[in-house]
Amino acid sequence: MSLPSWLLTPLQVALLAAIWWLADGAVRLFHLPLPANLTGMLALLALILLGVVKTRWFSAGSRWLLAEMLLFFVPAVVAVVNYQELMLHQGVRILLVIGISTVLVLATTALVVDRVYRLELRLARRHRRHD
Repeated sequence: MSLPSWLLTPLQVALLAAIWWLADGAVRLFHLPLPANLTGMLALLALILLGVVKTRWFSAGSRWLLAEMLLFFVPAVVAVVNYQELMLHQGVRILLVIGISTVLVLATTALVVDRVYRLELRLARRHRRHD
């Protein structure tokens, strides 16, 4: 059974929101030290890696969320406007922290992707030798 395309995206976004809602409940219930969005992403990643969940179940919804991401940053712009005094006095420090943390996240992501890629190459070579 195939859903119409106009229904697929909202359903997938609702499914992602439900995962966040369940993760939020788990964080509160078990007093986890992680935020609900990270807990939900880790749970979803585990389910995908275990083969319980297929990535195509979320592809249209996640594509739409990424395309509309700017909308989610509007509250940050409003915060800058509301706290102009803070920005005038501490703006350089805040931008420096944001810049350094962004570079660290990008570098860490690149390192992890590189290591996983090398691991996949080694496993593929080993698999070819055994065949």
